[in-house]
Amino acid sequence: MYKRYAVKLSNLIKDNKSILEVYQGHEYIKDDKIYVSDIYRPGLELTGYFDFYPAQRIQLLGRTEISYAARLDHDIRMHVFNKMATKATPCFLISRSLPVPKELSEAAEEADIPILRTGESTTYISSILTEYLRARLAKRTSIHGVLVEIKGMGVLLTGASGVGKSETALGLVQRGHRLIADDRVDAFQKDHNTVVGEAPKILRHLMEVRGIGIIDVMNLFGAGAVKSRTEIQLVINLVNWDPKANYDRLGFEENTRTLCNVPIPQVNIPVKVGRNIESIIEVAAMNFRAKQMGYDATQTFDNNLTSLISEHSKEDTNKEPHNDSDYLPTIYRYLL
Repeated sequence: MYKRYAVKLSNLIKDNKSILEVYQGHEYIKDDKIYVSDIYRPGLELTGYFDFYPAQRIQLLGRTEISYAARLDHDIRMHVFNKMATKATPCFLISRSLPVPKELSEAAEEADIPILRTGESTTYISSILTEYLRARLAKRTSIHGVLVEIKGMGVLLTGASGVGKSETALGLVQRGHRLIADDRVDAFQKDHNTVVGEAPKILRHLMEVRGIGIIDVMNLFGAGAVKSRTEIQLVINLVNWDPKANYDRLGFEENTRTLCNVPIPQVNIPVKVGRNIESIIEVAAMNFRAKQMGYDATQTFDNNLTSLISEHSKEDTNKEPHNDSDYLPTIYRYLL
């Protein structure tokens, strides 16, 4: 199920207060909302062309726009800025702490539109605000699972209800890792290859442990035990142990799970009494990181096996022919 969000202008200013200031119109900020992530730099509009003016975006004016506007006659500037100040416009933003044109100030005041200002460059502030808005306006999907960060890697724990996801996450937190979300994870696509997960507001920093109830992880373990969001890089699916099932012994199987239209690597880990699931998950995360860095233990084993078979084949050239599979039981004993 997907939902689309709006961002309050007051929250955008609050979350970026280190780089944004309200120049004019404090009283108009409270109820203003932003529905699109794109930032617009009005260029053709300053020349009077408004056929495709995206009024619903934040209007960003930098050195180019302000210097061009300064060359226009007063009446033309007034006309242009009045047309730019529509009911759909959330705010005007001036970069590089440039002076605000008097005509823009009057047009914004008349249309109840706030004017913001920043000391940052136009390109930089556009990039920062675009990324901020994309993260909060992206389509989200709710996933049943637990999201933790293990050694800087976002790991999503999934599995049937009662398999032990929350208890496993609690064990990982006690080992120094971070909790992002328990039970429900809100996931959204940051870019073509990246999915980010966070906790719903009502569940932030909270965890349900059967037999105990709801616990506040941040209060019990400190601020270092939680994090607001993280990129989902690996899915670990916990399944109840089935003695009849054939589980991957060598790691040749490569599974994925699609989240927000992005395929994410998935590992299936069987759960049963006596297995230290927290340690296994830690190793799974580190092994995945090693593969990303170019080292694959499975491939190393396969190369070693091929080399061993080749050596035995040379030694047995004058002996009775054999099948390469004759060597596999010996190799497998190293894994048991």
